[in-house]
Amino acid sequence: MSRAPRASWARRNWGTDDSNTPILHVDMDAFFVSVELLDRPELAGQPVAVGGAERGVVSAASYEARTYGVNSAMPVGQAKRLCPQLLMLPPNGERYREVSRAVMSILDDYTPLREQVSVDEAFLDVSGARRIFGSPVRIAESMRERIRSEQGVPASVGIAATKHVAKIASAHAKPDGLLLIPQEATLPFLHTLPVGSLWGVGERTRERLDKQGVERVGDLAALGEHRLMKLLGDAQGKHLYALAMGVDPRPVTPSHAEKSIGKEVTLFERVSERSQIEAILLDQAHATARRLRERELLARSVAIKVRFGDFTTISRSKALASPSNVAQDIYLAAKRLLEGVNIPADGLRLIGLRAEQMVRVGEGIQTAWDDDPRRLKAEGVMDLVGQKFGHGAIAPASLLTHEGSGSHAENATEHPHGAQRTDEGREHKQ
Repeated sequence: MSRAPRASWARRNWGTDDSNTPILHVDMDAFFVSVELLDRPELAGQPVAVGGAERGVVSAASYEARTYGVNSAMPVGQAKRLCPQLLMLPPNGERYREVSRAVMSILDDYTPLREQVSVDEAFLDVSGARRIFGSPVRIAESMRERIRSEQGVPASVGIAATKHVAKIASAHAKPDGLLLIPQEATLPFLHTLPVGSLWGVGERTRERLDKQGVERVGDLAALGEHRLMKLLGDAQGKHLYALAMGVDPRPVTPSHAEKSIGKEVTLFERVSERSQIEAILLDQAHATARRLRERELLARSVAIKVRFGDFTTISRSKALASPSNVAQDIYLAAKRLLEGVNIPADGLRLIGLRAEQMVRVGEGIQTAWDDDPRRLKAEGVMDLVGQKFGHGAIAPASLLTHEGSGSHAENATEHPHGAQRTDEGREHKQ
């Protein structure tokens, strides 16, 4: 779900010519909540959210809950203060993945050019599907109808000439809508929007632009590329000016070689105790190793990412003695990397772990002489227990002594593009 600013006036008819708008962005509406309502229809129409326990965070909120100001990534305590009658449901990841796979399968019936960017959204290029299925609008209408009838969940679709504008359009089509931005309407549409609608405009950038009197995308475009480069730096200035002018040449790319798999947590209560940080890394190592084994991958190196109180972020990486998908190997490497990090008294805001430089199991990889197969066997048993009873049913004993996991916002990430996410407004395409 996009959390960029939306403009109510932008959800209107911008024209009907879809002849030059082959890009669709399909985004499920309040996906986790929508899936939960399939199994608990009696909760429909009530303020419902999916997320952690009392000290956890909201992962998704129904539109009824959003009217009270409840949004994703909000601490549960704050959400309940805003909406005392809020119904919190625990997340069911496997159920969400099941519905996601079914939705993506429907999209694949229309075009092989599908780029899935998260569990509940994907870009499509329907250029080659017109002869069979009709215009982009007709294709989008057919997709939405099938997703609703076959899976019982709503989807919003943005249709445009570029990926960037299609994504913005889908956000403005919510809830449960469709918005076409004809090619000739691209600039009129973009230039009416709040400047925060552009990818790469986070809080800090918005503050700089606000000082220049920039409130809407049209104001940013009026500054000109040269002035933006002086204000924001060459790379970001060029990037934002291009987006403001509707320029986005990126194609829909249906598949990527996985370059990293990892997990990171944003800490609402900062952690400075090294033992607590190590416990978080251990939990992340097990989650990462499990995903590696599911995909039959081995990692050649491990990286950690930490963010300090002043939002400074650093990354460190280390090669493994031999490629591995064993949590103990990944954790020990991450722990050694952490030893080289000075933890300030005010603690850390974010901790992340990634497995990198992956290779397929059995691709002629020489294992180390000191490899202990018992570790892999033990973790394989944990996988089986987790598959049957849920991955929270079994964990290393050392993790049971730490209760810090309930006080942070969890953001499990997989990086098929080799990219990292940053909290700084996603201003940096790392």
